[in-house]
Amino acid sequence: MAPRAFITGVSGPSITSDECAFLREAEPWGLILFKRNVSTPDQVRALVSSFRDIVGKRSPVLVDQEGGRVQRLGPPHWRTYPAGARYGALYEQDAGLGLAMARLGGRLIASDLAALGIDVDCLPIADVPVQGGDPVIGDRAYGTRADTVAAIAGAIAEGLQKGGVVPVLKHLPGHGRATADSHLRLPVVDADRATLEATDFAAFRRLNHLPLGMTAHVVFSAIDPVTPATSSVTMVREVIRGFIGFRGLLMSDDVSMGALSGTFAERCRTVFAAGCDVVLHCNGKLDEMQEIAANAPILVGESVQRAETALAARKQPEQFDIEAARSIFTKMIAGERPATNGMRLHES
Repeated sequence: MAPRAFITGVSGPSITSDECAFLREAEPWGLILFKRNVSTPDQVRALVSSFRDIVGKRSPVLVDQEGGRVQRLGPPHWRTYPAGARYGALYEQDAGLGLAMARLGGRLIASDLAALGIDVDCLPIADVPVQGGDPVIGDRAYGTRADTVAAIAGAIAEGLQKGGVVPVLKHLPGHGRATADSHLRLPVVDADRATLEATDFAAFRRLNHLPLGMTAHVVFSAIDPVTPATSSVTMVREVIRGFIGFRGLLMSDDVSMGALSGTFAERCRTVFAAGCDVVLHCNGKLDEMQEIAANAPILVGESVQRAETALAARKQPEQFDIEAARSIFTKMIAGERPATNGMRLHES
């Protein structure tokens, strides 16, 4: 049977008996992990394996592993990675070196995730921040120009894909200009459409080929003055699928965030009516998960095709000298220009 069109969290480091029964009956498309789900590599592998035993071996497992402030896997068992702004700073000094570092960062993150069975990373970010924007994006962004952001985001996505991990482009069509944190309340962006198309939307347009995308809970008043992009037919059809031309599977940002209003049933219905393929629910609260599942349809039609295309992007990792790569990456972070001695970090 086809899965239901939602991605769920779970409450802790293992799946409870109640969650097991829920997952077996609800059949979500995927699972997303947070710090509450993570302790040791063996524990994470066991959690991932048990989820797939319940719902199906091909089901994707996602995580937000960006680096900087947003890193669900960290010390002592996993390495830290720099915030996105570090890639941007190096890019401004030397574009080629900045892209090499971004590509390598994506590849190293993929190596960490693939070893655990995690096959989707909610990365890269293509948000273009502006002066006065809420710091929720801040140093997570790769720069303040659309061309810089798109170039670095593309390099990170390439690194993830070379490591067998599927990237998620976020937050469509742009969170950088928002003046509020959508985890807490609904941001409203009042820039005119021409400005948005030349800046915020432009970075995403260059990345419209990526297989998965996540929406922004942001109102763009010049286009839809009432409804956030996640729930707006106009924003999804005219901007995300239209102007940006995004072709992949489109998931909502977390529908338990404070930016959205209404019951979870209402949130689900508006997200799907807007044209999203999949609803994301992250907090692991079983009563909310049950309401989401009750209002999430079976994946059908174009959504199934997009989901299959996204899952087909999971490839065997390319050959990789990880220890040498980590040494080079560490030197890049420190601002050095390391010699590779002819070593190819990625085999074509």
